Amino acid sequence: MFPDASTGLLSSKMTINIDLPRVGCSAQKHISYYLKYCRFVVKSLELASFQQFLCWMLKKEKIEEQKVSCIDIKVFPRRRKNGKCLAGNCDVNRGKIRIYPKPIKVCLFFTQKFGKQTFMAYAGNRAQAALIHELLHLKYVADEPKVRELTREYFFTFTKNHSVNSPWKRRVNTLIFRLDALDESSENRFTK
Repeated sequence: MFPDASTGLLSSKMTINIDLPRVGCSAQKHISYYLKYCRFVVKSLELASFQQFLCWMLKKEKIEEQKVSCIDIKVFPRRRKNGKCLAGNCDVNRGKIRIYPKPIKVCLFFTQKFGKQTFMAYAGNRAQAALIHELLHLKYVADEPKVRELTREYFFTFTKNHSVNSPWKRRVNTLIFRLDALDESSENRFTK
């Protein structure tokens, strides 16, 4: 489906990583939930079709796969200094990528609003989009607008090539890039 994809897979560089001292007690109480979330995310990222797509994208962007030393799937969410949640981040110098889950309160709010099936699709697709985004940072280190634009293009290329023609699947893909306002309003409502 994606021509000239190499056979190397980034899935061999993925690990689930728990940083207990950095998270609050409330998050630690939900460790079982977050571990299930992480396992689901890993499965989404390890899909053969997604791995093939990533290899194609890296080759197209001339990003060497060796630049990626590891991809840590973090068990607990992490907030930026401005209070918003991170989907991922990239230490360009070390080639270390981290993917983070949504906070449990946001997940519950999302599930109530859209249903469990839509939430699960969102969680998997969000992780895929985050990994695409962070891999692009290896080339476009400080060009956030360019990385965001390319993330959208590549993510929609991937989903388009995987028969995402149903209105439900298109809705999930649209939510990946338009959910910031919902996330922030629901997070603020739950954390005040």
